[in-house]
Amino acid sequence: MIERFTVGLIVNNRHGVLNRIAGLYGKRGYNIDSLSVGETEDPRYSRMTIVSSGDIYIQTQVIRQLNKLYDVKSAVILDKSGSISVEHLLIKLKINGNGNNGITALINEYGGKVLHLCDQFIIADITGSPERIQAFIDQSKSLGIYELCRSGALALSTDIKNTLQITYETKQGENEDGTDVL
Repeated sequence: MIERFTVGLIVNNRHGVLNRIAGLYGKRGYNIDSLSVGETEDPRYSRMTIVSSGDIYIQTQVIRQLNKLYDVKSAVILDKSGSISVEHLLIKLKINGNGNNGITALINEYGGKVLHLCDQFIIADITGSPERIQAFIDQSKSLGIYELCRSGALALSTDIKNTLQITYETKQGENEDGTDVL
């Protein structure tokens, strides 16, 4: 059965890593639905969250292949019941002749913030689950969307078992600071 799944990774924070991971997905014909990357508390490492679709065989293969990559320190599946996933949305909504009461009420309903207000539009900031973000977008369509920018999913496990911690063990051919042995 094909379903969406989320992979959490700790990787080296250096150029080319994203290209190698995207290349792995591309070579095997797996689509990346969502991707987010950010530096961890240790600037030598980044954390990635990748959302994709596939059956259990594809999920297993993705994790096995990712863990074989030199720059990947750890990759795990973050299952829906054992993790929290949120997205971030910046959206520019039209202000029509009726004022902005309906728009601000909708933004407040979703716990968002107005970041910018002018005569023609409002820029709002909304954070929530991917389903909640999509629901906000669906409701905003009738108000008029100028543009939007949606982040990829950010996910953390809610247990200790799937916690991605930075370990300072080195792989063969790598110094402790993550640089290649010459």
